[in-house]
Amino acid sequence: MSTPRKDDSQQAVPEEWRATICEIVRAFANDDYVLASFRGSGMSRSVAIEPSSSSQAKAYIDDYGESLVELPPETWDSSIVQWTGAHWEVVVDLFTAESGCSDMILELWVNEVLEGYRFRVHAVYVP
Repeated sequence: MSTPRKDDSQQAVPEEWRATICEIVRAFANDDYVLASFRGSGMSRSVAIEPSSSSQAKAYIDDYGESLVELPPETWDSSIVQWTGAHWEVVVDLFTAESGCSDMILELWVNEVLEGYRFRVHAVYVP
């Protein structure tokens, strides 16, 4: 696995993180904001969402008024990761059926763990 650098530079989202991030967005696009689709899979240990983050993401996407869609390949052209000193902060551009690339982002926090990485959904918002 290729770990991003632990410095203050913005970096591309590592290839090996992209499938997990795509699965999170796919769950949201299918109205699964508690990530129930991850339970019972090996990914359930590597992905977390707090109830408050789940509620926030659902409310924000619902209020946005457009239909969230799965991430297309071009999302990786502008999505970034940066070390904060405690975790990597990942900012992913979200897409909608109506607008394509929207101004909404998904913010994730990622930590290294023994099994690889732990992804925690932090928020969905317009910066």
